[in-house]
Amino acid sequence: MIKAGIVGGTGYTGVELLRLLAQHPEVVISAITSRKEAGMAVSEMFPNLRGRVDIPFSDPQSAPLKECDVVFFATPNGIAMQQARELLDAGVRVIDLAADFRIKDVAVWEKWYGMQHACPDLIAEAVYGLPEINREKIKGARLIANPGCYPTAVQLGFLPLIEAGLIDADNLVADCKSGVSGAGRKAEVSTLFAETADSFKAYGVSGHRHLPEIAQGLSGVRGAPVELTFVPHLTPIIRGIHATLYARLKTEADLQSLYEKRYQDDYFVDVLPAGTHPETRSVRGSNVCRIAVHRPQGGNTVVVLSVIDNLVKGAAGQAVQNMNILFDLSESTGLQQIPLLP
Repeated sequence: MIKAGIVGGTGYTGVELLRLLAQHPEVVISAITSRKEAGMAVSEMFPNLRGRVDIPFSDPQSAPLKECDVVFFATPNGIAMQQARELLDAGVRVIDLAADFRIKDVAVWEKWYGMQHACPDLIAEAVYGLPEINREKIKGARLIANPGCYPTAVQLGFLPLIEAGLIDADNLVADCKSGVSGAGRKAEVSTLFAETADSFKAYGVSGHRHLPEIAQGLSGVRGAPVELTFVPHLTPIIRGIHATLYARLKTEADLQSLYEKRYQDDYFVDVLPAGTHPETRSVRGSNVCRIAVHRPQGGNTVVVLSVIDNLVKGAAGQAVQNMNILFDLSESTGLQQIPLLP
């Protein structure tokens, strides 16, 4: 059995990790840390886990993290980089669900995240954990940078087009919407029910932290920089990312066939039939990304629709998928939950 620890188990990604790992047939949860809630039963905070996760939260200083096979960091940005080296030196594999190791250019990371990086040398070693691109690199990794939610939906949507060189990668547009759980489990006026219900707004138009992450990933696939306009929006739903992606075609191609062939061996990417419009509710609670590709009026603009659950394929589920690859398990192990409807 894989002994797993979670640092920061009280947020939305933390409880989602607990939900998934508690059902995983090859995992035993050895530690869940929370400095503030140390000693409290996990099920007292998260009653959905009653009877499934029986251990209490433990203080990070006393938790047996070095005895784990893998440790997940479900913490705010800037925490994993303070603790990762000690765990790696102890032979523990680390999967960071925050952004500490996602961006390879340290100066760019420090600009967007507003702090000095504590271990820039580990950034070079970290493997970006998008399995549909880096599966082979993930297999031998010690340290995995789990992708962000928006970057997952956007990169999976654009990937086949960029790999095939079919689009003008200097004029990409990602028009994206997220549920309020993407802001995390914290008290903040902007995410109160009375502030978000019956409303819809864009934010971060002048620049969002996920922009350099998306651009880095797509540029790596292209082999040259891409130019991307990325506009996120907040929607009055709890879970879900809907990315509407626009690009200009440079040449004729069977786009439906392109997407179906590219993802035919990727268990968690579902290419929908031509003319389909995926819904966020069709992936709620699952690790699936559903994609549909359109060419309105047969013109030169391609529109890709990509939906994920931001807490699963956009965070905790993808982290478990990465763990499965690390430990030579089927990627789908413990991740075959059917999406929730209604």
